Amino acid sequence: MLTARKKQNAIKSTARHESDTGSPEVQIALLTKRINELTAHLKKHAKDLHSRRGLLGMVASRKRHMKYLEQKNPRAYRALLKKLGLK
Repeated sequence: MLTARKKQNAIKSTARHESDTGSPEVQIALLTKRINELTAHLKKHAKDLHSRRGLLGMVASRKRHMKYLEQKNPRAYRALLKKLGLK
């Protein structure tokens, strides 16, 4: 479960300005945190197919956000990839 403190830290590290919560960078960072936590859960509970389906939806959503960011702002996209350790 993504706690409020973890969520705030992810938002602060990727936000464009202090009240930014909806930019693609923030959304990708939050999805990445949730994906990492759910992946750890699925390593313990391999037969939890309902959570696996949710994970696949989050991965697809993150992929769409990343594609959008890459088209609109390639520099921010590359910086975010480095920051989050993706690809």
